[in-house]
Amino acid sequence: MPRLFAFFIALSASLLVITPAQAEVNVLTSIKPLQLIAAAVQDGVGQPEVLLPPGASPHNYALRPSDVRRVQSADLLYWIGPDMEGFMPRVIKTRTLPSVSVQTLPGLQLRHFGEDSHSHEHEHEEDAAEHDHDHRPGTQDAHLWLAPANARVIAAKMAADLSEKDPANAAKYQRNLKAFNERLDALDARLKARLAGIADKPFFVFHEGYDYFESAYGLKHAGVFSVAAEVQPGAQHVAAMRKRLQEVGKTCVFSDPPLRPRLAETLAAGLPVKLAELDALGGYTPATAQGYEQLLEKMGNDLAGCLESL
Repeated sequence: MPRLFAFFIALSASLLVITPAQAEVNVLTSIKPLQLIAAAVQDGVGQPEVLLPPGASPHNYALRPSDVRRVQSADLLYWIGPDMEGFMPRVIKTRTLPSVSVQTLPGLQLRHFGEDSHSHEHEHEEDAAEHDHDHRPGTQDAHLWLAPANARVIAAKMAADLSEKDPANAAKYQRNLKAFNERLDALDARLKARLAGIADKPFFVFHEGYDYFESAYGLKHAGVFSVAAEVQPGAQHVAAMRKRLQEVGKTCVFSDPPLRPRLAETLAAGLPVKLAELDALGGYTPATAQGYEQLLEKMGNDLAGCLESL
């Protein structure tokens, strides 16, 4: 009996050596939308992490020492590119593991600011100091995740990378990718139906960050009220913006959460204007397989809900 017991112990030990448990691939993304896409691909296998906390701006985030350690240790790192996360190039220089700037992926549908320059309400020379300097005409619009077609490209890259890192789960990643694309087909149909009725309704934004979404669903903002975050615009500038709102009549003006620009209340005072939010980053959206669809669907519902209520 002792010999038989010893045999089973030795056999069990050998099996552990032959078939070691596959460690979860540690995926880190810079911003929540990329985490949501990764969560769809990793569903049932692993849980991706995100670098920026809710409410943080990817344009000017200040990395903490703990953030740097996370960037260095992640098995796979995904970020948009220097047009979005200007803080990243410096920290990934010393990284030895794979890093993917998704804005360089082939097959993306990319846009540039100023493609529809007639829509801007801030193109006045005297107000040049109050422009949104992150979004100069001609520069690449890095809010590319808001186009479902681009999300498909990103998800395919993630599935390929994960399959290479974790071949034991390659079939699962590919099944997840297929399911993600099928859900995007259904989402696309829902959003087209939801937004068809507001295609001709004018609206304004404080942040020129929704063009990919607008282009995908036949929408176009009537103007962009961009001012520097810490600068109070002059009376002449405010009067010009209020005049534009008066000309349009009933409308909505959308800003990014979590902070509404101080200028918003001033512009809307006494006018048939509603103030609302569009969350392109999905700050508090749960990182589940359906998270990316929830982000886009909420944007569509928030946009349509405000304009339909006028």
